[in-house]
Amino acid sequence: MESRLLEIIACPVCNGKLYYNQEKQELICKPDGLAYPLRDGIPVLLESEARTLTSDETNP
Repeated sequence: MESRLLEIIACPVCNGKLYYNQEKQELICKPDGLAYPLRDGIPVLLESEARTLTSDETNP
């Protein structure tokens, strides 16, 4: 994930900052507790495609 892209994209739900999880290939929105997948290197920023973070993921 290119760092310049992370600077300009935002969570589609709250417009907040997204964090890249390289291991899981996801963009994480901590306030909403959502993880958006990357498919073939392309962020899928649809709420319907996001998974809900577990309590372990939201409270490290």
